[in-house]
Amino acid sequence: MSVITTSAPPLPVRGEHTRHAVSPMLHRLAAERATGVLLRESGSLYLSDGEVVHAESPRSPGLDVLLSAGGVLDTDGWREAVDTAGAGLRVGRFLVDSGRVTKGTLELCHAGAMFDAAYFVLGPSSAPARFRYGAAHWLGPIRPVPVAAITREALRRRDLLHRIWPDAAADEAPLMRAVGLSSPPVPIRQGAVLDQINGFRTAADISLTLGRPTFHTLVAVRRLAAAGLISPAPPHPSRTPPAPDTPPSPAAPTPDTPPSPDAPTPATALYATPHDAPHPGAYGAPDNLPGGSPAGTATVPGPTPPEPGDAPGPTPPHRDPDPDPVPVPAPPWPLVTADPDIALLQRLRDALEAL
Repeated sequence: MSVITTSAPPLPVRGEHTRHAVSPMLHRLAAERATGVLLRESGSLYLSDGEVVHAESPRSPGLDVLLSAGGVLDTDGWREAVDTAGAGLRVGRFLVDSGRVTKGTLELCHAGAMFDAAYFVLGPSSAPARFRYGAAHWLGPIRPVPVAAITREALRRRDLLHRIWPDAAADEAPLMRAVGLSSPPVPIRQGAVLDQINGFRTAADISLTLGRPTFHTLVAVRRLAAAGLISPAPPHPSRTPPAPDTPPSPAAPTPDTPPSPDAPTPATALYATPHDAPHPGAYGAPDNLPGGSPAGTATVPGPTPPEPGDAPGPTPPHRDPDPDPVPVPAPPWPLVTADPDIALLQRLRDALEAL
């Protein structure tokens, strides 16, 4: 049996890990038994009489996700509870009184969601915090938690992640697998996270897909990063379409030489022949054509094109075919459009052509 060994990933510099106070403002609000919502860069904490009753963060799945993932309550039941009792700020009480969720299950899931979101809300921040007195959450109080317990748990989780792997770069960035390495057997919870890594998903995205608290995903991510199996994905460069090749414009006429009638004008230089160029201001004409206003916004003075049918009009001069025509790039196909009528016509045409 051959043993496959891989080189260990470069260790990040640990430095000095200090335990900073998570939020001095939060402790002052607890001391004055304030009621309202503390708004920080990564989310919000709701207080009632100085105790935390709810927490929300965009990086953490909400209570509805945890209840649905555990098979306790489906999406329709949650939406009905919010519509019925949300205005009265008693959604949690409605779930228990209606028999949809037992009291113990609701308290357990809510505590998991609250501690998970509070970890991110109380994380390092570069923006000032604000507090709105008197604000309350529509979920209503379920089981208040002292501020000291919330901050103590946030610090414990921060220290745990630092002991597993001190580099926090993988906490927020898209994740990618290690290239050229065969994945060794990993525990089931880490394997579920590893299966979701595709170079674009973050830890928060994976948590939302798996229906588990984001901190639990971060523990697996740090351990996988310490094993060299994953790493933060490099930023993807923005892709801009290349500029189309345009033919060289003919020499501009001198003041003493009148311009040729066949010479393209700035408004028609983008087209193969001057007759292919749309009239300035017409529907579908490019914006900001020289000598006209943006398409569709105003009527451009000047000669109008002849009406279709038998309306008289000037006959274009006869010209010999160009021996070396300039190729005009074809539009991309299939044509993607947001207009439902055009999309319907395209599908009808494709169906008729397939007959």
